[in-house]
Amino acid sequence: MEATVLTRPDRLWSAEEVLRRPSPVPAMAGVYGWHFEQVPHPGLVAGRLLYVGIAPRYMANRTSTQNLRKRVRYHFRGNAAGSTLRLTLGCLLGLELRRVGSGKRMTFGKEGEAALSQWMAENARVCWIEHAEPWTMESELISQLDLPLNLDQNRRNAFRRRLKELRAQARQRARELSISA
Repeated sequence: MEATVLTRPDRLWSAEEVLRRPSPVPAMAGVYGWHFEQVPHPGLVAGRLLYVGIAPRYMANRTSTQNLRKRVRYHFRGNAAGSTLRLTLGCLLGLELRRVGSGKRMTFGKEGEAALSQWMAENARVCWIEHAEPWTMESELISQLDLPLNLDQNRRNAFRRRLKELRAQARQRARELSISA
């Protein structure tokens, strides 16, 4: 089964390896899986698959322009406004979410995002599988596997409620604070 490539991968890749040029991550469509050497919350288990994502994302009227390389690299060095994984990890780590720019986007600010990138460099490992239509595989994986960091399509997961609460609290606090530069 293709899921084995993600649940029991032959190889996990670090931020240093993924961000290197040339990157080992293919510029292709597919599914990626995140494992963590240390977890950001005591309700999670280290060393196992905790989150899956896809690139590109299929939408009703178009398909995103992302590929595995762009998406995985963004998760390692982007910000919470563009990465659900980063938003989740930062909230679990207790980083302060802030409104930025016009106030519609929320990130952990320059220092918080840098701290999150460092934490991910030390703890996050990723693997992937190429797949022409990854959105078909994503639903199947979420329904069959215990993926506590995935919220979408994952109502049956026991950790989902706690994660949604933490993220909602972080967003509410951010709305109460001034917009960060």
